Amino acid sequence: MSNLTILIVIFFIYNSFTLAMEKTPYHHLPDGSFRNPEGSPERNSNFKWSFKIFNKEKKKLDMTIPEDHIVEKHKVLSDLENLKNDDYVGWIGHATFLIKLGNTTIITDPVFSKNAGPLIFGPKRFAETALNLNEIPKTDLFLLTHNHYDHQDMRTIRKFPFKDAKVLLPLKLGKYFTRNKYKDVNEMDWYDEIKINEDLKVTLIPAVHWSKRSLTDTNKTLWGNFLIEYKNKKILFACDTGVGNIYKELGEKYGPIDLTFINIGAYNFYPLSPNKDKSSYHTNPEEALSIARDLKSKKVLGMHWGTFVLSLEPIMEPPVRFKDNAEKYGFKEEDAIIFKIGEFQSLQNIFNF
Repeated sequence: MSNLTILIVIFFIYNSFTLAMEKTPYHHLPDGSFRNPEGSPERNSNFKWSFKIFNKEKKKLDMTIPEDHIVEKHKVLSDLENLKNDDYVGWIGHATFLIKLGNTTIITDPVFSKNAGPLIFGPKRFAETALNLNEIPKTDLFLLTHNHYDHQDMRTIRKFPFKDAKVLLPLKLGKYFTRNKYKDVNEMDWYDEIKINEDLKVTLIPAVHWSKRSLTDTNKTLWGNFLIEYKNKKILFACDTGVGNIYKELGEKYGPIDLTFINIGAYNFYPLSPNKDKSSYHTNPEEALSIARDLKSKKVLGMHWGTFVLSLEPIMEPPVRFKDNAEKYGFKEEDAIIFKIGEFQSLQNIFNF
């Protein structure tokens, strides 16, 4: 082979590689893993995890649960029956919601196990689920935001009674469902859209978070938020997320959002972290409100609190701070919504129409 031929081959290989790199989205890394949107905050390098210190500090928490934190089962079942012909939202606990839109019932990040971890390990539930898994209504659409144990619960996935439901989830998570005989599993990259029916479309959009289920799989699967467009309404169901510039971009692209579900708990890891009330990948209540503002949200519903002890803030602090600070971020107090576990409301009531 002549020198000229070798140079031509090298030139084409280099240009092909460069072109491929230019087409690869920023959040895709060459090793097949993923990263947060450009400009997202990095995890504090001074965060030093210690089960010993965490458990010591956890014992200092007041675990008194207000009587009205959980709706009694008979009322949950009664409300569900009364709303069966309406569009509604119901909180099962943590990040698990039932959302009925027309003839489609959606479940989000369903966790019905007594602990958020493998086997008997991981944080134990201190607030029971509003319904048992065998009591939920027929579910048509299963949304999974990411693979952390308090969101991707394999016991629930294996025992889920409606495996003909359409499953939407980020890239590289499909195997957990196909192995368990789900029939309609759809992996999505950020900005992918799937039309469910004439009235309903779902888009996976970026979140500022991470993924991990073992010692060797950090960020090997994607994470994301779901934008649900139903008739003339937009509902955003957030993955766990931290703050990031991406939300102003998303607000410009997709806003205004009619209702944003967002995490308001699991933000204080002091003294493991040098900064109190601050986490790179979980918003505190004020940060959650700031993201909702960036998204041009009309209403915002706080979730991811009041179920598991994942961090060291007082267990009933998140909703108080969320409500108390709503007006500072441009929301009326009543538009910063807090549900009780087991509370169901019609969309008509939530949107006041």
